[in-house]
Amino acid sequence: MATTKKSTKKKQDTLRDIVVIGASAGGILALPEITKHLPANFPGSIFVVQHLGPYSESVLPQIINLNSALPAQFAKDGEKFLPGNIYVAPPDHHLILEKGTMVVSKGPKENRFRPSIDALFRSAAYVYGNRVVGVVLTGYLDDGTSGLWSVQRLGGVTVVQDPSDAAVPDMPANALQFVEADHVVPLAQLASLLTHLTTEEAPAPPKVPQDDLNRLEIEIAIARHDNAFEMGIIDKGELTAFTCPDCHGALTKLIEGNLIRFRCHTGHAYTISSLLAEVTESVESLLYQAMRGLEETKMLLENMGTYFTQTKQPDVAALFQQKAEETGQQARVVHDSIFVHEKLSGDLQFQKKKLR
Repeated sequence: MATTKKSTKKKQDTLRDIVVIGASAGGILALPEITKHLPANFPGSIFVVQHLGPYSESVLPQIINLNSALPAQFAKDGEKFLPGNIYVAPPDHHLILEKGTMVVSKGPKENRFRPSIDALFRSAAYVYGNRVVGVVLTGYLDDGTSGLWSVQRLGGVTVVQDPSDAAVPDMPANALQFVEADHVVPLAQLASLLTHLTTEEAPAPPKVPQDDLNRLEIEIAIARHDNAFEMGIIDKGELTAFTCPDCHGALTKLIEGNLIRFRCHTGHAYTISSLLAEVTESVESLLYQAMRGLEETKMLLENMGTYFTQTKQPDVAALFQQKAEETGQQARVVHDSIFVHEKLSGDLQFQKKKLR
């Protein structure tokens, strides 16, 4: 009897029963379309990150429950998870997996988002390795690419929605640029594929250098809200001259295969695409601040000019009015610069394809 139990546990521990799914723009429609076709006896646990604004109220579990045989709910910090259930990251919180339980935290944003797809995928890969099925769906930019790379590196299966089938193809296309996915399928085939994969026995886990595992452990701890600087994240990559657009901390460059990422010493994380998008957005904000400062200066100079006119000091008044006009011209230059300023990201290659 003991032998049978031992054998059963061993087999169970090697099934691909941990499914992590990441989606952004278009995901609210894509996710229910997948889950409504999953069978009631689905053997895996499903964990979902859907990008939303930090102040948005999510009703994704309710939407999924309208047509799903599997119950969906928001993940709760410290809660144990069960097979045949769908757990959704709450808005403005990371969802991190530990052995048998979930951590819901407000750690630093990754790729401008919390919850982060990469944070979920990374934690699943680190804890469950070859038992993980990672799925990247529709969305902008490239959250999920680094996490999917980690899933594959630690022996998990990688699945990407066919970009030509996605409402927004950028996120799947970015993932395929850096990860040779095991499966690239349209949305309509995902439910049957996941059902099949979760019944497969996983192969033996690959050997991964200890340094890579240590860095993964630190990054997962950061997402849980541990102190990135004290944990030595700066020493895990190459310190750069760039600064974090969120907190202006020093950025360290991290390399994963052909993928380049950045982390600041306070914990924020960026891919090249998300960093470029954030930097160009902050430039627009700075331009508006400059324009505001110049216009305030012009108003002050005009006010002083009016004062000196009223006190019958025409020469001084003329000087202030002249400076007010010059400052107004500078403000107009900055104003015009704002309207030609282009917000950029590493997805320029995809934007060019769309224009052809």
